[in-house]
Amino acid sequence: MKNTLLLILISFLIISCGDGPVKSVETLIAEGNLEAIKLKKQEIAEKQKLLNSELRLLDSVINVKDSNSKLALVTTLKTKEQQFRHYLDLQGNVMTKQNVLIYPEMNGTLVRVYVKEGQKVNKGQLLATIDDGGMSSQLEQLKTQAALAKTTFERQKRLWEQKIGSEIQYLQAETNYQAVENSVKQAQSQLAKSNIRAPFSGIIDNVIQEQGTVVSPVNGQAVFRIVNLSDMYIEVDVPESYLNGVKVGKEVKAYFPVLGDSITSVVRQTGNFINPTNRSFRVEIAVPNKNNNIKPNLTARVQINNYSNNKAILIPQSLISENAEGEQYVYIATEVDSNDMAVAKKQIIKTGLTQGDYVEVIEGINPGEQVIMEGARNVRENQKVKIIQ
Repeated sequence: MKNTLLLILISFLIISCGDGPVKSVETLIAEGNLEAIKLKKQEIAEKQKLLNSELRLLDSVINVKDSNSKLALVTTLKTKEQQFRHYLDLQGNVMTKQNVLIYPEMNGTLVRVYVKEGQKVNKGQLLATIDDGGMSSQLEQLKTQAALAKTTFERQKRLWEQKIGSEIQYLQAETNYQAVENSVKQAQSQLAKSNIRAPFSGIIDNVIQEQGTVVSPVNGQAVFRIVNLSDMYIEVDVPESYLNGVKVGKEVKAYFPVLGDSITSVVRQTGNFINPTNRSFRVEIAVPNKNNNIKPNLTARVQINNYSNNKAILIPQSLISENAEGEQYVYIATEVDSNDMAVAKKQIIKTGLTQGDYVEVIEGINPGEQVIMEGARNVRENQKVKIIQ
């Protein structure tokens, strides 16, 4: 220290004796006197060393007197009760129970097709007609016979009521009339099979057989495919471990990757059978399809709400550590004073389900406690910390 001061004093004396007033660096550079420039550089370097020494001295005093400089700086999360919903992520397929192939019920030529592909039809609407092979003529003959049998029976009945004729004649007339009526009904039933009608309201998705084709119920050739897109559902296989959580009425979020569209729905039906192959049960999720964009066999990603808690304590998963015994713990800021000074305490916790980056704490943390966030990995048990905002 003494040598440094001596050098500085000598420098000032040399400058003052040689050139008069102390010159600035800019002036010396402008004059171009190399010896003067070197001397100025040495002077500034000695001043810098003196200042650095003084700064180190001041730092050492501050470290001794300011105890707060040794405190760990942390941020905290004040816990509170909030709503927590856990969703089960699964994949399913869009289905409809009204997607059927329509087969003919009798042999014959398809004499007339009344609909086209893509056409909307109502339940019971006539779609096509099959040649009845003269069955309609036979039905007319049976109706004529039925009319005669009815007249005969009615007359015989009036005679019998007047005690005219024998009972056997009356019974024969009644039996004959009933037999012919049954024949008419049977013929009408058979003739009705020549008309192919829509079993439900929907859209003709495919006309499989063209007009003039010979059709038969024996060869298994369908005539139409009809689909109803208003009654759609997603079918999902849910693991049996979630049997208690997935119930009818549970909220569901469904996303269709192909369409880039999402819907919110509910579970409308759960299966009562566990599939032994994959240990799962079937779940049906109602699908509103106002625009008819959703088609059968479309893939869907679903999230089923299997657990809810309106008073849950949630913390980020990244705050949780684990000790050698496998216990999970976090650090809690306790004894917080008015200057935001606190003491770090290790708290053993038990966690439940996770959703995204957060996990539910089911034991170990109460509402209103301050969980240490930033700086949690650097604190120790009972260490004093400074909470920063």
